[in-house]
Amino acid sequence: MNTPTASPDPSATPAPAPAPAPAPASAGPLRGLRVLDLATLFAGPLAATMLGDFGAEVVKIEHPRRPDPSRGHGPSKDGVGLWWKLLGRNKRTMTLDLSGPGGRDVLLRLAAGADVVVENFRPGTLERWGLGWEELSAANPRLVLARVTGFGQFGPYAHRPGFGTLAEAMSGFAAVTGEPDGPPTLPPFGLADSIAALATAYAVMTALSGRERTGRGQVVDLAIIEPILTVLGPQPLWYDQLGYVQPRTGNRSRNNAPRNTYPTSDGHWVAVSTSAQSVAERVMRLVGRPELIEEPWFAAGTTRAEHADELDEAVGHWIARRTREEAVSAFEKAEAAIAPVQDVRDVLEDPQYRALDTVTEVDDPELGPLRMQNVLFRLSETPGSIRWAGRPHGADTEEILTELGLSPSRIAALRAEGAL
Repeated sequence: MNTPTASPDPSATPAPAPAPAPAPASAGPLRGLRVLDLATLFAGPLAATMLGDFGAEVVKIEHPRRPDPSRGHGPSKDGVGLWWKLLGRNKRTMTLDLSGPGGRDVLLRLAAGADVVVENFRPGTLERWGLGWEELSAANPRLVLARVTGFGQFGPYAHRPGFGTLAEAMSGFAAVTGEPDGPPTLPPFGLADSIAALATAYAVMTALSGRERTGRGQVVDLAIIEPILTVLGPQPLWYDQLGYVQPRTGNRSRNNAPRNTYPTSDGHWVAVSTSAQSVAERVMRLVGRPELIEEPWFAAGTTRAEHADELDEAVGHWIARRTREEAVSAFEKAEAAIAPVQDVRDVLEDPQYRALDTVTEVDDPELGPLRMQNVLFRLSETPGSIRWAGRPHGADTEEILTELGLSPSRIAALRAEGAL
């Protein structure tokens, strides 16, 4: 999107220069968008991945001696971290120590040809390195700087270390998750980070849309504690207007019933939802309890929820005498809402996921064929794609710096000073 002119002197003070050359041709709608991913663990990098999935040219910049920790998170195969293969897909990788003058100068040159920078350092860190918004916007007034931190750029907690777990606790998510007589429950995966990544990608595209009108870039300040609070629904509104604090209810809902997980006769589980009144009525007819539909309390979800014990007993007794396949088939015929409780093995065999190609195969030069989640949604005219899985640490450093206009001697000097 930006096309600044290269500096003729590769060792001169930072000046506008071409961003890294485009990745292999893509028909994605973000083709030509240039993104620098400076972030780690996990919201910022995942937002950059989402942009890359739809054609953006993403360069992942990692410290020369401290790679992105996601490379070592979770299981690995042959010494290669598998999480990174997902998080690093569609990104070229280079190393750069931003805290020194050599790394600073290279980053400013890269930023001059970029559209977006994504970072998640503690507030003030980039400024301390001479890479704050003042310097970045001077190098490129059209740049969008996405700053993704635990608590945002200001406020009493801004300088605390922040992780998704803290957001899951602070937002109220953990307080409402778990059994009524059990402890608050945290998710066993990066829920807050993933929600923040979606919000960051949306925020970046919103800022870029604004740039089309103003001609200027801007700063995106995204605190991980905020998007998860949004998806929790109207809890602040309920408390503000009614003094209502949502309790832990396990799998049940205060808004409708029956809504729970139920064991089947063959040792599996299914989940049932009755958010719609018509579906609740179909369920009760199916399980042989149509008389409950005539009860005055059955007419609304909130009053049905007050009778969850009775409704759960009716549904659970019917399901417990059937296999998972029998229960799902009967509910489907009755046009009632049910789903098997699946683990990852079931997901990979599920015919609906297979039809959608939700988990697709990617050929990787390090590990061979890999199966991972596909791009997030389908576009009929300009679809996204996975062009490659996460690449080795610093694999493209030399190529990117050469494309930037740096001479072999300058690259060697940067290596000697530890900037690469």
